[in-house]
This record gives sequence, C-alpha cells and structure tokens, in this order.
Amino acid sequence: MPSEAFWILETDRTAYALGVSPEGAVVHTYWGPKLPRVQDYPRPGVTKEWASFNLPAHLLREEYPGQGGAKYTEACLSATFPDGTRDLDLRYVSAEQVGDTLKIHLNDAVFSLAVTLHYRVHAATDLIERWATVQNSGSDAVELNRVFSAQWHVPVGQPYRLTHLTGRWNDEFHIEQQPLTHGVMVLESRRLTTSHQHSPFFQLDAGDAGEEHGEVWFGALAWSGNWKLTAEVTDSLQTRLSLGVNDWDFAWQLEAGQSFQTPACIGGYTAQGFGAASRALHEFIRQEVLPDGHALRKVLYNSWEATFFDVEEASQAELAEVAAGLGVELFVVDDGWFHGRNSDRAGLGDWWPDERKFPGGLTPLIERVKALGMEFGLWIEPEMVNPDSDLYRAHPDWVIHFPSRPRTEARNQLILNLARSDVQDYLISLLDTLLATHDIRFIKWDMNRNVSEPGWPDAGADGVHEARELWVRYVQGLYRVWGTLKERHPGVTWQSCSGGGGRADLGILRLAQQIWISDNTHAAARLAIQDGYSRVFPANTMEAWVTDADRGTLPLPFRFHVSMLGTLGLGGHLARWTPEERAVAREQVARYKEVREVIQRGDQYRLRSAQQQPFSAVEYVSKDRSEAVLFAFRTHIARPSELPPLYLRGLDAEALYTLDASGETKSGAAWMSVGLTLTLKDFESVVWRLRRE
Repeated sequence: MPSEAFWILETDRTAYALGVSPEGAVVHTYWGPKLPRVQDYPRPGVTKEWASFNLPAHLLREEYPGQGGAKYTEACLSATFPDGTRDLDLRYVSAEQVGDTLKIHLNDAVFSLAVTLHYRVHAATDLIERWATVQNSGSDAVELNRVFSAQWHVPVGQPYRLTHLTGRWNDEFHIEQQPLTHGVMVLESRRLTTSHQHSPFFQLDAGDAGEEHGEVWFGALAWSGNWKLTAEVTDSLQTRLSLGVNDWDFAWQLEAGQSFQTPACIGGYTAQGFGAASRALHEFIRQEVLPDGHALRKVLYNSWEATFFDVEEASQAELAEVAAGLGVELFVVDDGWFHGRNSDRAGLGDWWPDERKFPGGLTPLIERVKALGMEFGLWIEPEMVNPDSDLYRAHPDWVIHFPSRPRTEARNQLILNLARSDVQDYLISLLDTLLATHDIRFIKWDMNRNVSEPGWPDAGADGVHEARELWVRYVQGLYRVWGTLKERHPGVTWQSCSGGGGRADLGILRLAQQIWISDNTHAAARLAIQDGYSRVFPANTMEAWVTDADRGTLPLPFRFHVSMLGTLGLGGHLARWTPEERAVAREQVARYKEVREVIQRGDQYRLRSAQQQPFSAVEYVSKDRSEAVLFAFRTHIARPSELPPLYLRGLDAEALYTLDASGETKSGAAWMSVGLTLTLKDFESVVWRLRRE
C-alpha cells in the first residue's frame, strides 16, 4: 500500500482516520480522541474470509460502499448501468488536499462512473463534514437508485444505543433512546420536507453516556427534503450508520458528463456526553451555517392569534401601538394580508396586498410601525397555492400531481412544483417585487402541508428524463428561490416554518436565521419540545412566543421564562391584555434584553431535562465565562417536596461569581460542586444571573 493512501483528519481534540486496504477499497480505521503520534493510528489491514457466506468484501468497513459483489450490508450508492448491470466495484484512484478539504477519487472497475469523497475538517468544533460527488464520465446515461452522503463507523465489538428525535405536528422533538440490535433500523421522511415525525440527526453511545460524561458519536444531515437514516449492526458486530437523500421512490438519470452532489453530513465525537455534542453542533451552526450566526435576534410580535384572517390597517396599527409600548422591536403581520385572503380557502399564490384591506398598500402601516421604533415583517407561504386563486386559474399545471388522480387538498391547498424552472422564476419575480417595493425586514416562510400524488407529468420540459427526480429537484428549486431572494435582499431576516417544526434542519439554516419549532405554544409542552430541539440547534435559531394559550391558567412570568430560552416573541391579543399583564410583559421583555446576548451567543447546559422530570433547568454561559443565566422551572409535582440542588456547569472554577437574586458570592467550583437550592411551587420559575467578580 502506498504511504500516501492513509489519512488522519485531526480537529482540536479528536481524530478520524481512513485509508486504502490491500483490496483497493477506502476503509475506516479510527474515530475518537486525538492520539499523541501519527504512528498511533491504526492502518488498514488484510480482511480475512470468515466463511463462504461472509467473504472479505462483506466484512470491509468501507467509507462509501457501493452496492455490489459479495456484500449484503447497507450501501451508500447503487446504480443501474446501460447494459442492465446493477453492481458497483469502486476502486481507489487518487487523493488530493484542497485547503481544509480532503478529496478521495474512486472509479468503478469497469464502467466510467467516478465518485469523489469529500471530507472537510472543522477543527474548533471537532466536526467532520462529508459529502460525495458522483460523475458520469461515460457516453451513456446511468440511473442512480441510491446516493447517500456518508456512512459512519463506530468502534467494533460492543452494543450501542441510538438517540434520535421523533414527534408529530404540535408535538415535536421527543428524545428517544433505544439499543441497536442485529439488523437495520430505518428512520426517514417521505413527506417532501424534513418532517415533524423524525429528524435527520443521531447520537450513538455504549448505553452509559450522560449529559456531561461518556463517549458519544453524533451527526446531522444538511438537507430539507426526503432523507433516510439506516443504523445497522452486522453479524460481525460492526455498527454502521448511513445518512442521506431517501432512496424511496427515487431515481436520478445521470446523463453523460453530468454529476450529482449529495447534501453534506456533519459528524463528531466527544467524551463529554450529550451536552458537549449539542454544544459542538450549536457553535458549528452559529459559525459555519447561519448567514449571521452571532447577530442578536430582535423581540418580535406576531399578530396571528389576535386577528387571524381579519387583517387590515387599523387593527394592525392598534396592535403595533401596544407592542411598541412593551418593548417589542419587530412587528410581524401573519396570514391574511394578501389578495383575496379572507380564510384558508383562497388567495395562496397571489402575493400582493389585498386592495380592500389595504387600499393604500402596505406602506402606510409599515411607516406607522417604523415611527413606533419597530421593524416590519410579513408571513408568506410561497410553495402553496389555493385552487381559488388567480395563480391556479392561470396555471393549474404548476402543481405537483398525477393527471389520472384527484388532487388531494390539505388545508384547502396544493403544492406548487418548485422543481419547475418557470415556477421558480415566477416566485422569484413576484416576491422580489414585494420586498423591493416595501421596507420589510423579516419574512416568516411557512409550509402547511405534506406532499401527495408526487407526479411531474411534464418533467421533460425542464430537460428531466426521470420524474422521480422530483424529490431532489424540488428542494434544489426551493434553495434557488429562497437563496436568490436572500441575496437580493440581505437586510431581511428569514424564518423557516412548516406548521411548526416540519422543516428544521441544517440545510434550511443556510437560508433562514430562525425556525418556528412548533405551533404548540402551551408553556409546559414547549419546555419539553424546546429541550429536544436543543439537542441539535442553538437558542438563537429558536423562535418562541408568549401567547394566550395558557392565559388565566399559568402565571405570565412562567410563560415568558419558557419563551426566553430562545428568541423571545409575543403572539397573544395584546389589545385585550390587562394593564397588569402589560406591566409584567414590559418587565420581562426588559429582563430578556439584559440577558439575551448570553442566551443567544453562549454555551447551553441542560442541567435537568424537561422531558424527564417536572423540575427542569437550563443554563447559558458566555463564551468568556464572565456571565451565566440560569432558568429553572417546576411544572407539576404531585406532593410537596424539596427540590434537589442544581449544579451549575461551564464556569471558571477559580473565579468568583455573584448571584443577582441573593447577592451571594461563591467560586465557580462551589457553584458547580455544591450547587444551589431553590424553592418553587407548581408552575413557578426563575431567571437568575451570575456575574464574575
């Protein structure tokens, strides 16, 4: 084996090693803590036949296995060649380093199909970014049947536990843990979006990791459409986790000279538990994914729950007056402002101000909002169309459909086929005009249904020979529309919403700075939802509103404190709030502004999980460890009891910190080892601040 055919990818604290085996395959050899010497990392060895039923090819821990030969495990790539061959034999050709990226080139042994494996090191966050490019260098088309982004291998010979996120609409981001057994476990979305049901994210441990201790291997896919995760334990106790675009109902006609690039998959290792894994992803998202990851998010008000579809200038101006008086910085008009929109039965697709509701257009309202010291935002749902709309009457062929099937409506709407270039161009033109002619600083981009009848009858008009490419080309079209608008209007902040958390992923966060993580705004439920969300995403991406959902049931400070765990927003009918409620709101908004820099930019520590116990706590620590903000919540505990101490995390052990609630000063070591004790009644909460002396 040539000496250059072995690579070590080192981050600040971890390492990932791979090399070329004697058989000519690129195989995995190590993923764990950084070792002192290059010689310490294991090299590929000869793989021996175990039996005629398990030949060496089946036992190789390939970095990117193709389907073919005597292999019976999950593949990353499968293809059908022009002569009908459904078999791949990928051989190492060469490698090159370009900046912080390693490229490894593979070719099929017979056919002119080339695969490039890309590895990018993110040293400061201890993460490895992987993706693959498949190129047809032959003269005939090749059909791709599966194209995953990566396969991750963890140390052989021990059982693992998989942690992942599940849910449904209004009930997202449940943390589930289950042991992996022999065979293949599959998580996926077939809904055109990331989905409420599962998240393209994983954590693996040996079953003994905790929040702040233990080895954890973890990762996430940067993709906003159908995806698939396979977690496989082989008969030789190899554990392999593959992640990428879903191959369900998928095919891609790769013409001569063309290439297909997969979305990126991010992976990492830590020996400091689930919390450290989350903090690595949080910092990566802020530094590398978000367009402006360290910008402070404004306190917003959204008018949906106050007026629903009864939107017009006078009512919105009244709400804006109240919102400004509470300290709101951004006023957002939700659904109901555009042409013909009086209910959810009409109007989607016609993105210009309704002439009867806004006879002078949106500008008078926008100017009023700005005069009150706030910025202005709007809700849109560009991917959808109502049959009762000017757009649909003009272009009924623009929706996803099969000609021989009824067009299933959900929320009285159909999905525009964003795989089509003419649909993309139309949306770019219309929304560009909306943003260019109004001073709009915030857009909430919604998507309120999943796909049905996934047909593309005239795919050939876009030069597409395989209609099942819809699943990928739709997302590429979405990225083009959104990305073009973002480039043309850099002053706009964007929020991703899909009935709440139906499209929360690292792919959409390259376009949107925030995610509306759930339509459920009941404070106790949100505590659990937000806990699960934090496994992947940082607080500055999480929009959280105080609404009227618990009004008269739960204390208003408790409801504010729950929403202050992310980017604070208000969504109730402010005009009906009492003077006492408004006074509490002003106080809490001011309090949030005092601490939001630590919340949005700092490191998050889940001291007690809201999904596991009724007494939960979250701490945020500034990057320089000069300040911390502690949130603690008690929901319902059946009998009187003393709450256990809270042991803070992330402080400078040698420094002194003073707690604002009591004036008590202790060393960081004492706050972390002795802790502090709270007394809370049901549905009471605190927000306390510690500052380094």
